[in-house]
Amino acid sequence: MQFSEPILRLAAEAEKNLAGRFVELDRLSFENTARVMDAFREHRVSDSLFGTSSGYGIGDRGRDVLDEIWADVMGAEAAFVRTSLVSGTHALTVGLFGLLRPGDILYSVAGKPYDTLEEVIGIAGDPGNGSLKDFGIFYRQTDLGADGRFRFAEIEKNLSEEPCVKVVFVQRSKGYLNRKTLSVAQIEELVKRVKAIRPDVYVVVDNCYGEFTETREPCAVGADLVIGSLIKNPGGGMAESGGYLAGSRRAVELAGYRLTSVGIGTEQGATLGQNKSLYKGLFYAPHTVVQALKTACLAAYVFEKLGYEVEPKWNEPRYDIIQTVQTASKEGLCAFCKGIQEGSPVDAFVTPEPWDMPGYTDQVVMAAGGFTQGSSIELSADGPIRPPYTAFFQGGLTYASGRIGILSAAQRLLEERGKSE
Repeated sequence: MQFSEPILRLAAEAEKNLAGRFVELDRLSFENTARVMDAFREHRVSDSLFGTSSGYGIGDRGRDVLDEIWADVMGAEAAFVRTSLVSGTHALTVGLFGLLRPGDILYSVAGKPYDTLEEVIGIAGDPGNGSLKDFGIFYRQTDLGADGRFRFAEIEKNLSEEPCVKVVFVQRSKGYLNRKTLSVAQIEELVKRVKAIRPDVYVVVDNCYGEFTETREPCAVGADLVIGSLIKNPGGGMAESGGYLAGSRRAVELAGYRLTSVGIGTEQGATLGQNKSLYKGLFYAPHTVVQALKTACLAAYVFEKLGYEVEPKWNEPRYDIIQTVQTASKEGLCAFCKGIQEGSPVDAFVTPEPWDMPGYTDQVVMAAGGFTQGSSIELSADGPIRPPYTAFFQGGLTYASGRIGILSAAQRLLEERGKSE
């Protein structure tokens, strides 16, 4: 690919200023890799665990040991990892339906959840489709403050006055909102305050995009159930499908009963030859996540210098792999995604177009030139067609390939801007 000299000079300037930040990220990769390898060593990972099972999958030792490893890595009492979970939304649905009962309240304390959960909750679409609302489960919401932090006074008041609150829900990442991502330290403070008032309440964290961006996960600070997708951070670019749930033994047990059936839980489930990819993906994950973080830092520097509003800034702390760029127009957003698509290893010849994607209230444009369809840890970008036309960029299996994608997006965006000037 050919890039203009100004774009190449800007990239070189960015990397010079990012050198110290990249050293910090390499240290993060080392610490998290050591944590994963300690768990592998403790559980005596060997080739014998990479076999397959069919049918009921009873006695699949590779599956069961991986669940134990996952719990250790996440700092949880228990966990399960399954390729049958088709997405992060599916995994979250399993967790919420596992914990909530008719008459309970689901209380989201970080604002509106991600768009695809709206129909699950019943705040969008037809509630008669089997949403939580359809089962007599109510929903309450408190937005984050203008500073991006929890509104503890309102949260504590609602917990004291609403005895039916059963789940306090936290979306760690920004989703399609222009807000800051929550750190594990912020979630730790929330857990302590919630449990001080209501020890019976489950704190559930949507951890999508956040895994391995810090040295601790929300389970390690007391979250009862932490949920995510394997085709995002923790699959390391190797998992081709799946999700995970980790947390307290009881919460994971209840979620397992929703995954299969009461009385069976996680004791069944054929792995169909996928064990090796899941082990290898977890091994790669800390390194792969840091490749994505480096790519996001480069994007933040480049697009801020080009005059666009970005979040987070290149030198700010990062608690997920998402980088936002406000492109200011539908045409700009589509140009950005076109550049990412052209800079991808798969389907680089395809032009992304906005469409009515299932589960979303606005049209969405999506660039996803990855080896696994919809894999967000691979180079990808997407955004809803609504002001301020924000591109949500994430991923990059390698920094070198991510760099190509960023330069391609910058060049396309500048070309589109030139047409309107």
